[in-house]
Amino acid sequence: MHVGSKGWYVEKLKEKGVRHHEGRKIEKFKAHVLANLLEETE
Repeated sequence: MHVGSKGWYVEKLKEKGVRHHEGRKIEKFKAHVLANLLEETE
């Protein structure tokens, strides 16, 4: 998996215990949304 890919962001968010955002699974969001979410959780 490439650093910065959608799958990479999903993996990092799951490691932090984030599985849902706004009532939806994180897999449904685009990579730029996941990048912002990851930044907020750190």
